[in-house]
Amino acid sequence: MTEPALHAAHPAPSPGCPPPHPAPRRPALVLPPGSCDAHCHILGPAAVFPYAPERTFTPLDAPKEQVAALHTHLGLSRAVVVQSSCNGHDHRTLLDALTAGHGRLRGVALIGERTTRAEIEELHRAGVRGFRLNFLPHLRTAPTREEIDSVLERVDGLGWAAELHLTGAEVADHEALVRALPGRVVIDHLARVDLGDGPHSPALRSLRRLLDTGDVWLKVSGVDRVSRQGPPYADAVALAASFVRQAPDRVVWGTDYPHVNIRGAAPDDGLLVDLLADIAPDPAHLRRLMADNPAELFDFPPAPTVPADPHVEQT
Repeated sequence: MTEPALHAAHPAPSPGCPPPHPAPRRPALVLPPGSCDAHCHILGPAAVFPYAPERTFTPLDAPKEQVAALHTHLGLSRAVVVQSSCNGHDHRTLLDALTAGHGRLRGVALIGERTTRAEIEELHRAGVRGFRLNFLPHLRTAPTREEIDSVLERVDGLGWAAELHLTGAEVADHEALVRALPGRVVIDHLARVDLGDGPHSPALRSLRRLLDTGDVWLKVSGVDRVSRQGPPYADAVALAASFVRQAPDRVVWGTDYPHVNIRGAAPDDGLLVDLLADIAPDPAHLRRLMADNPAELFDFPPAPTVPADPHVEQT
């Protein structure tokens, strides 16, 4: 891998990449020990880790120190860093964060046609436990089955999950593909379903069928993206809660920080945490959602059962 540039100018951010909330509230909800942000991004700094020339958007920097400070503020002790498409297949930012995380972080990679098995094994040693497939047109052309099979061949034997970033309509379109993928499949952000299509839309029916297979997991994150009502996103929270009740052992949650490619201002991440009281009101479900399920899915050590000692480094 080539060395990062040290003095690159920061490019102007794209529309849809607002700054994070300036002062997220401290959540009133006390999260279970070992709680995990199962979907966040670390971006830049661009002066050290330039964004990919072929990117379709340019974010503001959200370096590892900024993201770690947010997690401390929110009461989250673990996190899964998802490689952003603005970084392309250059995983230096992710590798840097995983190294600095000392076991507190796991990663999800973007595997390209030129990503070698040796690079994939390096990512695995660093803590990557999944790969992402982007189907959204504003990020890239949807992968072909041949491209997906090529990735599956190169990650074979590592136990990585396949993460699918698609819209609700595409869930129904690709239901057969999802069923055919080997191993665990994770669908991001409530499948970004359109709540205007109603509770019995083809997308929701397909998503519920997939969850019932036992091999498909769902990130009940992104209520701010899915809601048609705005904060506190009651319509999307109710949908997320229904999925937690349906499959309490196969749901995870994440902040989606720093909230790129959105309309309007970034959400209050403290509010997003407090909404978990409504998404998973059963304490047993909350513990599974925030601690046990991400530990299983992303290969963390079992979550502790008592609050961690803040003076002892956790892994």
